[in-house]
Amino acid sequence: MREVFEKMLIYVCDDEVQILNMVSATIRGCLPEGTVEVFHTGGALMRALAERPCDILFLDIDIPDRTGMEIAYWLNSLDHKPLLVFVTNHDELVYESFQYHPFGFIRKKYFDAEIKKILEDCRKELNFQKKHFCFRMNGQETALLLSEILYLEADGNYIRLCGASGQYHFRSTILAAEKQLGADGFIRIHKGFLVNRSAVRMVGSQELEMVNHDKLPLGEKYADTARREILQYMRTLMR
Repeated sequence: MREVFEKMLIYVCDDEVQILNMVSATIRGCLPEGTVEVFHTGGALMRALAERPCDILFLDIDIPDRTGMEIAYWLNSLDHKPLLVFVTNHDELVYESFQYHPFGFIRKKYFDAEIKKILEDCRKELNFQKKHFCFRMNGQETALLLSEILYLEADGNYIRLCGASGQYHFRSTILAAEKQLGADGFIRIHKGFLVNRSAVRMVGSQELEMVNHDKLPLGEKYADTARREILQYMRTLMR
């Protein structure tokens, strides 16, 4: 993991000193080339994040001065939002926290068994965030980070790309986009739609809801496979 984490900054926040020391020591052991900083209070963590954003945040849900949920909500105001991993003893709070789109969860009682997997998932996600999708629009070359793309929609001989910062319209086909992006977590859900699985908020029987609240149809031909792959991805975030 050296090539990715050479300059990674990881924050760990927990009000229990014993847990904080265990979590930070384990991360340092798995990631000796990374920088790990620890915080005993939510307030101290928020001040640090405002001054120096981190890449990965391991956050206890149950912090007295600022709950993990409150901090997760506040993270949306940051220009650089870290990968958020909740560390908790409260399994019943996992589903409540979905609204804040955490990257993953670690249960304290299974921490040693789960930490290596979540760090590997973080490595893959950070690699993903560095990749770009390139296309030509209005005579100019345009490049978007894959992590900024929510979905692509067919529009005749063109594609309408819905991104986190706006929409783009360029000449191409969904099939061509699928060949370029299929190996990077983009899933065909309909003959006219290709979605970024990490941007899916909810999966229904006939449609998906994206993180921007757009609702997209599940085509009969693609529904079973798309639903299975997206739900499998969501489940990995809960491990």
